[in-house]
Amino acid sequence: MSKKVMDETYAVGNLLCPIRHSIDIIGGKWKLPIICVLTSGLPTRYSTIKRRLTGITNMMLAQSLKELESYGIVHRQQYNEVPPRVEYTLTDKGKSIIPPLMKLGEWGGSHMQEDKFCVTCKSMK
Repeated sequence: MSKKVMDETYAVGNLLCPIRHSIDIIGGKWKLPIICVLTSGLPTRYSTIKRRLTGITNMMLAQSLKELESYGIVHRQQYNEVPPRVEYTLTDKGKSIIPPLMKLGEWGGSHMQEDKFCVTCKSMK
């Protein structure tokens, strides 16, 4: 993305919006669940990630991993073996998002009862 396009995209008055930038990186249906799967710190194979994320397609998983890798959130390690083996881990940059996500989870948990909203079923209780 060019500097001009980025400035126009994130501009709020004369300020850049870091929240919007963060959402662009980790937003979407599958990126946060992928990050959560990788929080163990252990190298995780593609098939394991797919198995843990019920409902994700191969295309969406591959695309999400590629985007997270391009932002430096996920590291992809490919081994030259037969059959080929690929493992994913969070980078230091990726690990640095865990504490803010934990705080966001605490905030959501404390307000979920108050709002009487079931996140899983996406309806009011």
